[in-house]
Amino acid sequence: MKVLKWILIILAALALLFYFVGMPYLKEQTKKNSPQKTVVYTENGMDITLKYSSPFKKGRVIFGELVPYDTVWRTGANEPTTFTTNSKIYIIDKELPAGTYSLWTIPGKDSWQVIFNKNVPDWGVTLSSGGKETTRIPEEDIVNVEVPVINLLETVESLSINFEETGQLYLSLDWDKTKIRVPINN
Repeated sequence: MKVLKWILIILAALALLFYFVGMPYLKEQTKKNSPQKTVVYTENGMDITLKYSSPFKKGRVIFGELVPYDTVWRTGANEPTTFTTNSKIYIIDKELPAGTYSLWTIPGKDSWQVIFNKNVPDWGVTLSSGGKETTRIPEEDIVNVEVPVINLLETVESLSINFEETGQLYLSLDWDKTKIRVPINN
C-alpha cells in the first residue's frame, strides 16, 4: 500500500511539473518559430487590437497543403488569433459588439470565410489530433463573413495581419501569394 501511495505522489508531482514547467517551456519554444505580434488601430472612434502568432513559409506550399482548403484554420500559429474592439463595429454589414473574440478562417481557393467567435480557447488546436482539429466552438460564432481572395505577385514569407486604410478600413491578411481584406465599419 505504501508503494502505491508513493507511486501516486510521484506521478502527481511529475504531472504538476509538466503543467507548470514543461508546458510554458514548450509554448516559449514554439513562439521562436512563430513570433507573437500585436497590431493596434486607434482612429475614427475605433480602438481595435489584434494579437496573433506569425509562422513562416519556409519553402512550403501554404494554402491548399499546409493549411487545407475548406477546413477551419486558427489563423496563425500557437494560441488562436484574438481580436479586441472597445466599441461596437461592423464587419462588412454584420454587427460585432465590443469585446474580445477569437478569429478563425476557412480558406478557399477563391474566397475565405472569416469568423469571429466569442470563445477564446487556450490553444487553437487539439494535441490529440496532432494539430489537425481546432478547438473552435461553432455555436459561439458571432460573425461569419465571406471575402474574395486576392492573388499576389510577390511571395509574403511570414503571415502578416494588419489594418489597411484606403478610405475604407480593412483587416488585411497576407501570406505566401494570398491576400484577403475584410471591411470594418463603425
